[in-house]
Parts: sequence; structure tokens; C-alpha cells
Amino acid sequence: MEERQMPKLSNYRWVILAIVALLDAISNYIQFQISALATEIMPVLHISPAQLQSLVMAPMLIAVFLSIPAGTLADKFGAKKIVTIGLIISIIGAFGRLVANNFITMMIMLLLFGVYMALLNANTLKIFGAWFKQDTNVAMGIFLASASVGIILSRITSPRFSSVQAAYTFSSILLLVFAVCWMLFVKDMPKGEEVPKQELGIENSGSYLRFFKVAVKSKNTWIVAIGVGVAMGASEAFSSIMPAAFAARGLSSIEGNNVAAIATIGSLCGSLFGPAVVDKAKKAKPVMITVTALAGLLMSFSWFIPLGVPLTTSLVLGGLFGAMSGPLMQALPISFPEIGPKYAGSAGGLIGTVSLLFSYCIPVVISLIAKRNYMLTFIIQGIVMILTTIFMAILPDANEARRHAK
Repeated sequence: MEERQMPKLSNYRWVILAIVALLDAISNYIQFQISALATEIMPVLHISPAQLQSLVMAPMLIAVFLSIPAGTLADKFGAKKIVTIGLIISIIGAFGRLVANNFITMMIMLLLFGVYMALLNANTLKIFGAWFKQDTNVAMGIFLASASVGIILSRITSPRFSSVQAAYTFSSILLLVFAVCWMLFVKDMPKGEEVPKQELGIENSGSYLRFFKVAVKSKNTWIVAIGVGVAMGASEAFSSIMPAAFAARGLSSIEGNNVAAIATIGSLCGSLFGPAVVDKAKKAKPVMITVTALAGLLMSFSWFIPLGVPLTTSLVLGGLFGAMSGPLMQALPISFPEIGPKYAGSAGGLIGTVSLLFSYCIPVVISLIAKRNYMLTFIIQGIVMILTTIFMAILPDANEARRHAK
């Protein structure tokens, strides 16, 4: 009986996932070019480490203001239209980096660039819920893994361009190509599964507020938002500071970026295979809490571990453990009775706003506290990552919630 209840999934879902993943990968590629090219950018823009962190996090800052309207408007008009508008703005910002010659102008361009990912991130839960249904956590895992791919490629390739301008031009053109793919091939819903107008609330022009109010009243959605934000803040702070920290330990810019890129492979594997590994357990919470705590400990000790194989191994394992729980956390709201697929966009918008606010502020605050003391920086980042386990303990068990949703 349970087998018969499973909805049949359209094969076109893989096209949707591929395009969404490519847009996520190029977003992280462009965002982390600032980190990968830090030794060249900082003298030209005359910026401090704290300002560098602000620039790296700028694409996420804009999401604080756009995620809620993005989610609620997508519940009403569909995600494709909303994200398309964001892509047009972001392409302008990406190419605008070519003319940015100081902190202020670069910040403005990176804020513009961040628009499309703010709109897309707010609606991934809605998009994957429509196309992948009971396999939403699998799609979310691949989506989050694509971010690691973008970061890895950014770290490996960015320092090898003939100039910063050439690196910016290459990534901007890729974004333009993927944006065209989104506009041509993405659909909001599988064929034959159009959402009824009355469900979308089209009969009431103010109904999008009703969608958002439902998400706001969900206590568990708030807990997910804060928990995801704390984890993202620790991870983003760690990833963005690694090349500069390793340079302080004697590595060249290219060597530091190579080590950071290899470390990100752990995050890639954790996002891809973490949901399947955790799904094997009867209860998800013990596994999620254990691996996240281990990730925080490895992060804290990064400054003390010898360079070479020991450090690389530690970084890969830390990334693996730290990324395993992310897809499960972010897919949870669609299993909440009060949210489900109908209010997934609004829930995603709320999660995007709160989590990205945390993930922007945490790296900047850590950088302001620790300044150029990279040992202290890593220790604080690890402690913040461990704090994520508190939210995991409070939330419903991911495996039980998903099985009940089926």
C-alpha cells in the first residue's frame, strides 16, 4: 500500500535540478573569487580582512531583504518568473565588478550579483518539492553539493587567470549562459500538475501575506532557519578565511587555495551522500549531532594541525561531517504539517532571510573579534559550528518526519 502511494516522478526533474545546480555552482564560484583572489584584491581595493569578509558575504546580505518577498511572491506567481527577474539584475552586478575600483563600488556590484541566488535559494524547497516530492532531501543534497563544486573550481582556477579582470569576465559569461538555460528550460510544475488557482490565492491580491503568516507562525520553521544560519555562518567564515590563514602559515596563494579546494571535496561528499547515510539510521538526530560536533572540533584545531597530509585529511573530514546534516535540515519544513508543499515558498523565504542574516553577520563578527589572529578565528568558528547541535536536538527527527510525510 505504501508503494502505491508514492507519486510517480517526471524524468524532466533532472533537467530542473541540473540547471538549478549549475546556477548555484556559478554563484559560489563568483562569490568565492573574492576569497581566492584576496592577495591581489586587498591591495588594489585598499581593504582590511574584515572588509574582505564583508565582500565575500555581500551576495548573502542582499538575501536578508529579498528572501521573504521572494518566497511569498513565488507561492503566488511561480518561482520561474521571480528568479528570472533576479538573474537579469545579477548579470549586471557580475559584469559590474569589472569597473569596481574601491570597497564601496565592489560592495554595490556584489549586492546586485547576489539578487538571483537570494530569490532562487528562497524557492529551492518549493521547486524541489514540486518536482522531487518524497525525494526532496536527495535533490537538496545535490543542490548543496553544487555549491562545493563552485567553491572548489573557484579556488583552483581563479588564481590561474592572467588577471583579476579575466577571472571576472569568465565567470560573468558563464552566469549569462546558465541564465539563458533557466529562462528557456525551467518549468514551475511537472506537466499535468498545475497548482489550482484557488490554492495560489489569485482571487485575492493580498493573499501572499496569508502565505507568509502561516510560515511565521511555524515554530519549527524558525528553529530550522536559525540552526541553518548558525551552521552556514561557521562554514562560510571558515571557507572564506582559509587561503589567507594558510598564507600566514607560509603557503603561497595558489597552494593555499589548492588546500582549501581539496578540503571542500569533503563538503561535496557530505552533501551528496550525507542524506543517504543518515537515512540508514533508525533515528537521524544522534547521527546528525555527532557528525556536526566532530566537524566543529576539527575546525577548531585547524591552526594546530601540521601542514601537508594531516591538515588536508582533517579539512576533508571536517567538511564531510559538517555538510552531512545540511540537506536534511533544509528539507525538513516541507514535512511539517503546517507547511507542506503549499507554503514551502514562504517557509523557504523565512529560512533564507533568517539564516542568511546569521551567515552574513557571524563571519564578520568573528573577523572583528579575532582580527588577524587566525588561531582564535578557527577556534571561534568551531564553537559556533558545535552550537548547531542544539537546534538539531530541538527539531523533530528528520527520518521520522520524512517517513510520516510519505
